[in-house]
Parts: sequence; C-alpha cells; structure tokens
Amino acid sequence: MNVADRMSRGLLTTEPETSLREAAQRMVERRVGSIVIVERDRLVGILTERDVLGVFARGEFEARVSDVMTRHPETVSPDETLAQARLVMLHGGFRHLPVVEGAKLVGMLSMRDLFTAGEDEAPRGV
Repeated sequence: MNVADRMSRGLLTTEPETSLREAAQRMVERRVGSIVIVERDRLVGILTERDVLGVFARGEFEARVSDVMTRHPETVSPDETLAQARLVMLHGGFRHLPVVEGAKLVGMLSMRDLFTAGEDEAPRGV
C-alpha cells in the first residue's frame, strides 16, 4: 500500500497570520489534530494540537499561527510506501505528515491512517 491509498484529501488549511485561537477553533470543529499552513497555495508549515497546548500553557493567548507553527515540515510523496512514511513519522516523532506531489500539497497522513491500514480487529475484551 502507498501513502495515496490512506491519506486524507480534505485538508484543513490556514494562513500564517491567522490567530492561534481561530486555528484551534477550526481544528476542534473539524475534529483534527493539525492544520496545514499555506501561503500562496504553498506549504509553509504545520500547526498541531501539541503546538497549541504549549502556547496556551505559557499564557500566550494572542499568538499568531506563524509564531508557533513548525516551519518547513517533513513531507512524503503519495507514491511512497506506508512503511516508509511510518518510519519517517516514528523517527521524527510526528503524528501528522503532509503529503506533497512536487510542490503541491495533496494530502495528510496521520497515525490514525496508518493504524487503520491493517486488519480490522476488535479491541481486547470485546
């Protein structure tokens, strides 16, 4: 299986100057753990729930996305294998990995996408 087989295509995006509060609200509304930061349709960063928690823990409630986003995040291409993407995520400590084709943002791969790629097994005790 390749990344394209499991990635999410309906991306949540915003611009660097968006307030952190607005970005966090949009993440909650969509029930996602990250938002991709774009500028003129180019990937410039990623903001994750971990980033948001860190900022709020420091009391920086008026921050902008550009103040705390991870700039130039690691990416994968849609034709890479899920095994390769999993290694990138594990070694980097990432739970979300933008998928790009050339310079174009085409999707997002999350740890959830990787876990659901296996067999559909019931949890223990069920």
